[in-house]
Amino acid sequence: MRPRSLLRFDVWLFSSTITLAVIGVLFIYSSGVSSTGVLLSTEYVKQIIWAALGIVIVVLLMSANYRRMADFAPYIYLFFMALLVATLFVGRVVNGARSWIPIFDFGLQPSEFAKIATILQLAYHIDRNRRESATFLSFATALALVLIPMALILLQPDMGTALVYIPILVAMTYVGGYPTRYVLFLLCSGLLLIVLGVLPAWQDSIAERDYVLIGLLTSSKYLLITLVALFAIVAISAVGFYVLRKRYFYWFFYVSSLVGSALAGSFVLRRFLKEYQITRLIVFLDPDIDPRGAGWNVIQSVTAVGSGGLFGKGWLKGTQSHYRFLPQQSTDFIFSIIAEEWGFIGSLAVFALFSIILGRGFAIMLNARDRYAALVGAGIVGMIGFHVLINIGMAMGIMPITGIPLFFLSYGGSSLWTGLIGIGLLMSIHLRRYRY
Repeated sequence: MRPRSLLRFDVWLFSSTITLAVIGVLFIYSSGVSSTGVLLSTEYVKQIIWAALGIVIVVLLMSANYRRMADFAPYIYLFFMALLVATLFVGRVVNGARSWIPIFDFGLQPSEFAKIATILQLAYHIDRNRRESATFLSFATALALVLIPMALILLQPDMGTALVYIPILVAMTYVGGYPTRYVLFLLCSGLLLIVLGVLPAWQDSIAERDYVLIGLLTSSKYLLITLVALFAIVAISAVGFYVLRKRYFYWFFYVSSLVGSALAGSFVLRRFLKEYQITRLIVFLDPDIDPRGAGWNVIQSVTAVGSGGLFGKGWLKGTQSHYRFLPQQSTDFIFSIIAEEWGFIGSLAVFALFSIILGRGFAIMLNARDRYAALVGAGIVGMIGFHVLINIGMAMGIMPITGIPLFFLSYGGSSLWTGLIGIGLLMSIHLRRYRY
């Protein structure tokens, strides 16, 4: 890296990230203080250590040429896929998911770092197959690269982390120039999959009445018949399109494939997910259905956010967190503490900092010197944006509880380092945006 390139150092991106990390330490400390003012947790000390080491990682990545990582992308990807497999056998169970590999007093969460590995490999694949970006085979390969870590993470089971890979794929395939219909297929089938997967539980818990069509979803016999019928339509439509060259056959193929994949996926989803994970999605629709059980988290979080008012109660003066009403308050619900103690103004400041990061990431992606850099940038922006949207929405009660941490703020070394690695890659791309 040339000395003059330091003049192109992205101050806004770096300073916003550091500011969020400092805010994170402050409120992780606050989350460990009891109502009597006694410090019950030293998580903030670990977070300071992880943040300091993470800044070193950012500087190292910023100094390194991101293009050299492209050659190692397949090996990085295979390493973390192997690590995800190993986690299923030797991992430690935390919050119902076997997703941690214990290392002395610390824990490594491979599923977090696998996001970066998948972004690098996906960018490598799309960049190398730039002339085949319109082909379905290339898109299917990109989809397979994402489905592998998703499947391994769902086996833990950790639905929240698995979902993060979807916006990564959507962002990168869109920037990679794949036809919009492919990306829409992915989005629509994914949304339909979740809806079909949750409908049976919604029928039992909220509607409290039987619907014939929903009953078909839970019957293996009728579901198999439906899938066979859809497969037949897909096959006939494919033959009709290639033989008769009629456009409407293509759309028959498209829609029947979309519905069929969502139906099959919803069946698999209900087999993978634990009962408490399905309950989280139901509680999102109606928290009062189990106010002292599954709905407790949402109700307490919304109460904390709403009680902060305009300026908040003051740092270390929150009641929901200090009286231990908020579960997982240093990780999943860190934003709830910020909103309670710093109020609307403090929450707005956090929004502004994340907006700067996402805005700068988007600008870096647009001004990247090559296609590979633009693809990596798109994946990182998609990853960070999804975390922010889901976690803050979860704290405000407008998104289901999925256990996704808030980058740079939530307690946890794996999550923090993953976010900082993403920032380091963005800064490396930014510093080398000019050809020389």
